[in-house]
Amino acid sequence: MGGEAGVPLSYPLILSGVLFSLGTIGFFIRRNVVTMLMCVELMLNAANIAFVAFARHHAEMAGQIWVFIVITLAAGEAAIGLALVVTLARHHGTMEVDDLRSLRG
Repeated sequence: MGGEAGVPLSYPLILSGVLFSLGTIGFFIRRNVVTMLMCVELMLNAANIAFVAFARHHAEMAGQIWVFIVITLAAGEAAIGLALVVTLARHHGTMEVDDLRSLRG
């Protein structure tokens, strides 16, 4: 199962937790839309590290399959998100979230 010598399970999980925390803090502190999208990508990659760590620890492929699914979703999110950011920047002339509050309705 997880008895092979190598990196203990706690190391990648700590790394994953630190990266996810940095992404969460960055998402809530920063006001630039592009920076917020990068923080979401950082959180998704932190989840991928945890998936791979658990998949390796339990010697199963399910975690690695989920990583491919998350990478695919992240690529779609990045493409659509950046297209929206470019459109908003052209229309409003800014990429600051506070300046885009006029979109509320």
